[in-house]
Amino acid sequence: MAPGSRDDADNDPLRRAAQYRVDREAELAGEPAESPEAEPDDANESDGKKSPGGMSPEERSRYVDVVVDQAMRRGEFDNLPLHGKPIPGLSGTHDPDWWVKGLIERENITGVLPSAQLRKDAAELDGKLDLEAMEVRVREIVTDFNARVVDARRQLQGGPPIVTPTRDVDEEVRRWQARRAARRSASAGPTAAARRTTAAASDVRPWWRFWR
Repeated sequence: MAPGSRDDADNDPLRRAAQYRVDREAELAGEPAESPEAEPDDANESDGKKSPGGMSPEERSRYVDVVVDQAMRRGEFDNLPLHGKPIPGLSGTHDPDWWVKGLIERENITGVLPSAQLRKDAAELDGKLDLEAMEVRVREIVTDFNARVVDARRQLQGGPPIVTPTRDVDEEVRRWQARRAARRSASAGPTAAARRTTAAASDVRPWWRFWR
């Protein structure tokens, strides 16, 4: 491995992972771990005072370098899925759909998973029902939606649980009728007011007619 600065080594995720492994093994064993192979810089030689039951910081750093170098020579880091790519999930923001998006990317899934599709359909259901003019069609759409929710719950194919609730058909019909009546009232309101204004204006007689 090409020599680098101490800051570069500290920021290397592979070295940090190996460092953590060494620290854990030393902590569990209660004694300093032995270097896997003898290296020119003698990874077992300590320049500082050893801490009780572990290695000094200098020993740990050299040991990690040896472990990573040997693993690279064995090819253990070859053909990693994220080789040469940024490590995902380090943006600092939480995405509630991270699991779904990760599964789609890993499995090359086309389309939308049932859980996400049902959430989308539930959010758009009222608007879809409002486009219908007949109650029978409203009942058919709600019944079909409920059937898809129940079917998705029975699939048991893994992934996020189906949390979208089913809808009460009669209640959705009543809500559809109420929204429809409200729209009719809103559209008829200005027209009725205009008619009343016109009728009232026609009943007003000019002042000169009162003298006749």
